[in-house]
Amino acid sequence: MKLTFLGTRGEIEKRTRRHRMHTSLMVSYRDADVMIDCGLDWLGKFERLHPKAIVLTHAHPDHAWGLRNGAPCPVHAPQKTWQSLTRCRIEDRHLIKERTPTKICGITFEAFSVEHSILAPAVGYRVSAGRASVFYVPDLVFIHDRAAALKNVQIYIGDGATVMRSFIRRRDKALIGHSPVRTQLTWCEKEGVPQAIVTHCGSEIVTGDEDKLSAKLRVIASERGVDMRIAYDGMKLKL
Repeated sequence: MKLTFLGTRGEIEKRTRRHRMHTSLMVSYRDADVMIDCGLDWLGKFERLHPKAIVLTHAHPDHAWGLRNGAPCPVHAPQKTWQSLTRCRIEDRHLIKERTPTKICGITFEAFSVEHSILAPAVGYRVSAGRASVFYVPDLVFIHDRAAALKNVQIYIGDGATVMRSFIRRRDKALIGHSPVRTQLTWCEKEGVPQAIVTHCGSEIVTGDEDKLSAKLRVIASERGVDMRIAYDGMKLKL
């Protein structure tokens, strides 16, 4: 299985050469390329990547609005995401049921519910092919059934909207927003995940001193027995 980080920028105005495009991941296995998320930056552009399928984590603009004019391939998403995308001209729609492993182009996707947004309920995906298994969750407060989601996962790919400070807010009884990278590294420690990659980068990373932040995070990760890096647009990884 090969991973290509097509985009690593969160829903912020600033962008750099390293973090230019909205967060998206291409998962490649054998002769198939499956794209996870297709935000507004990808409108009119993603077609040149020729994905055989697209999988969505949720319906926020930076994750799904690149599909407003439709898609030339099947699109897979949970029911709550489809309910928010009624205006997108997607003809070949497929439903992903949470906690039900679904094979798409030879790659297995299992959706786990996560807290993030009331208006755009989100999931993270356990993605497996061959002997490789990763968990991909670009936006979250926490993972429901985290132990099952991260069991025997080689790499956790998580939310870089905030590095140290919490961006979590309470709305009625729900929690919305983003957990800091520091907290996500602790989850990896508790669940025995050896590697972590930060994507969906926020202002701290995109406009700050990324080298200094990365070094600081590597120390925090090392204290938890985790190898960690910050992804950038175009980064490739083979498992």
